[in-house]
Amino acid sequence: MTQQRFMLSAWFLAVLLLLNGGAWAQAGADGTARSLPDFANLAERQGQVVVNISTTQIVRNRSGAQGFPGFPFDEDDPMSEFFRRFSPRGLPSMPRESERHSLGSGFIVTPDGYILTNAHVVDSADEVTVRLNDRREFPARIVGADRRTDVALIKIEAAGLPVARLGNPEKLRVGEWVVAIGSPFGFENSVTAGIVSAKGRSLPQENYVPFIQTDVAVNPGNSGGPLFNMQGEVVGINSQIYSRSGGYMGVSFAIPIDVAMEVQAQLRATGKVSRGRMGVVIQEVTRDLAESFGLEKATGAIVNSVEKGGPADQAGIEAGDVILRFDGKEIIRSADLPRIVAASKPGGKVKVQVWRKGAAHERVMIVGEIPEERPERNARVKRAPKAEREATRLGLVVSELSAEQRRQLDVAGGLVIEEVRSNAVHADLRAGDIILALIDKGARHEVLNIEQFNKLLAPFGKRANVTLLVRRGDQQVFVTVKGIND
Repeated sequence: MTQQRFMLSAWFLAVLLLLNGGAWAQAGADGTARSLPDFANLAERQGQVVVNISTTQIVRNRSGAQGFPGFPFDEDDPMSEFFRRFSPRGLPSMPRESERHSLGSGFIVTPDGYILTNAHVVDSADEVTVRLNDRREFPARIVGADRRTDVALIKIEAAGLPVARLGNPEKLRVGEWVVAIGSPFGFENSVTAGIVSAKGRSLPQENYVPFIQTDVAVNPGNSGGPLFNMQGEVVGINSQIYSRSGGYMGVSFAIPIDVAMEVQAQLRATGKVSRGRMGVVIQEVTRDLAESFGLEKATGAIVNSVEKGGPADQAGIEAGDVILRFDGKEIIRSADLPRIVAASKPGGKVKVQVWRKGAAHERVMIVGEIPEERPERNARVKRAPKAEREATRLGLVVSELSAEQRRQLDVAGGLVIEEVRSNAVHADLRAGDIILALIDKGARHEVLNIEQFNKLLAPFGKRANVTLLVRRGDQQVFVTVKGIND
């Protein structure tokens, strides 16, 4: 009888599972039944706001150039000589003009034809053509493009167009489903889905965008297309992928739509983007640096150097200060500062909170403006002659700057690192670096000569951490050496 009851219960449970379509297998962490998302309605409704963008660039070859389309040869190229000698017809003449084509995506933001895309999609384009979801094609003009954020605004002459609904990227949660619609490899209105992998990503050479990282399949041609949340709202513009093959590898990055809309507003009004600037070089606050500067936690941005006469210099901000707040906004990581400063209006007054010598101070700064082109300095510091001498307690062989070198660098003292030994090998120090100062609990001690430097090191106990301000080329950086020698 017991066996019959068990078989009946098992049969009843199996029927329940079939009737529920396997919903129990999809139960969430809270025990409630959940189903996988349905992207069909989103794709059908929002696909009409997505456009395909094709561009044509006229490449002008020099008169009399020879070679093959896209592969011209210079006169002194060995291959050019080879074809002249051994080919019966020699090298063909290149046409004076040739065309280069590329594809991308975009989406409509106003009924009268304003469209957002990536700056690299329309960069250097002579002709831009927009193809709508209903197969209509329009020539487009470039209203403006901002390379620093990779956002561009283009315009077609049309009316009554469907418009994308915009969402709030701040409300996105890591793990949330998102959808991309675009034209990968020219396949129009392709829909791919994934989740938000991370928020606020900082990428090398990209200081002004807190990227949304996703695992949505994004490929060449998706650039400029929208990233949707499950409410059908655009939360980002697909911009970059991380790839070793050139194709999808599960890591893609989107520009938050609020950042893009701020840029497009300026592009629409003036055709360019104005950004605030401080005139400082900064670095991240690590745990070791936080301890050296007397901070309770690793937060803010350390000022490595200050541009003479710049906005920060005029406000009294100095190298060695840790910027904690800018215009009331907390600086959690150093990458936050460039974005917050850039979003400030040039010419406006802002309050800057800095940490100096173990206490917080407030400065008032007039925001400067980032110029269109900033020349890069490539000056190098000539090393002092290498001398045979003992290493300091930090494991560094150093020599003093000559009077001429101090004059060129505009410093009162400083020591050139000749060799890195012992524990210092594990620090980011290298031969040619110039030690300018030593930081002890937030206090900055200028390094003048070897004797004075050794005296500064004397109070530190065995295996203590020592933070140095180092000049490397035209930059300054704080470096912590872990574990001082006996």
